[in-house]
Amino acid sequence: MSARTQTGERQAITPPELAMLAAMREAELAPAEGAALVADGDMRRYRVEGDKPGSKNGWYVLHGDRNPVGVFGSWRTGAKHTWHADAWQSLSEAEKAEQRARIATAKAQTAADRANRHAMAAKRAASLWAGSVPADAAHPYAARKRIEPMGARQQGGRLVLPIRRLSDWSLASLQFIDQQGGKRMLSGGAKRGHAIPVHAPEQPDRLTVCEGWATGCTLAAMSPGDLVLAAIDAGNLEPVALAARERWPDLPLVVACDNDRKHPDHNPGMAAGRAAAINAGGRVIWPDFPPGAPLEISDFNDLMAYHQGGAE
Repeated sequence: MSARTQTGERQAITPPELAMLAAMREAELAPAEGAALVADGDMRRYRVEGDKPGSKNGWYVLHGDRNPVGVFGSWRTGAKHTWHADAWQSLSEAEKAEQRARIATAKAQTAADRANRHAMAAKRAASLWAGSVPADAAHPYAARKRIEPMGARQQGGRLVLPIRRLSDWSLASLQFIDQQGGKRMLSGGAKRGHAIPVHAPEQPDRLTVCEGWATGCTLAAMSPGDLVLAAIDAGNLEPVALAARERWPDLPLVVACDNDRKHPDHNPGMAAGRAAAINAGGRVIWPDFPPGAPLEISDFNDLMAYHQGGAE
């Protein structure tokens, strides 16, 4: 596709599908396996490059008429980006207003779809939770981690962990852990700002927010007076800490982050932990590993196991 300039030369114009695809790649949200975009104004889901096979966490809306505009993002990370054609600055104010209206409509459509997916997943979670049984203390994963399976139930060979909304304690989703330690989230379930309640005493002394459930079980055994919440991953530490601070404003808050020492230039666990503690008005703690400890171990459960004679 080309156009003629004022000097008479022909100038290539990148099709909107390819131009937005380039923006998606730059944002590290490109479709897997080179899937082509469709510029029809409908919201479409896709697997993001690097995500698990079968997942469709990515989404986009692309209008490909004479004033192309698009929106794309990831439900897994919460990222959201807007793309305009290079000719945006040459549009009239009326045309820009039309594009902004399209973007607002696309975002509202995406939010409604996400809310519907979350509601359906919450219903499935309630059914699966009701059909599970209390976790066996001898479950292979719990045994390897040397923990009591606090707050967990079991379905067949896999542990079932509740992911709850902190505002009302209602069930939002589930996490599953198999006997080998493989972890899976309930498809379509909400996660951001929600947490696994590992240990919830009636009159807690303190709030503790960590990443993984096994880490939470270790911390709860060390401090049984704490209300311990597992945020599932580092990216959810801050949303959970903020939600916990809102729900329990008078309790001291501790963020027990991972110590990802195998990344010498950037420690993602500690960076996320510090940000969560600062923004939620708490303090951050991390496992201090002795010299010679394997770089692959990173959390408080690993530290406990290492001192007891080896970590998984």
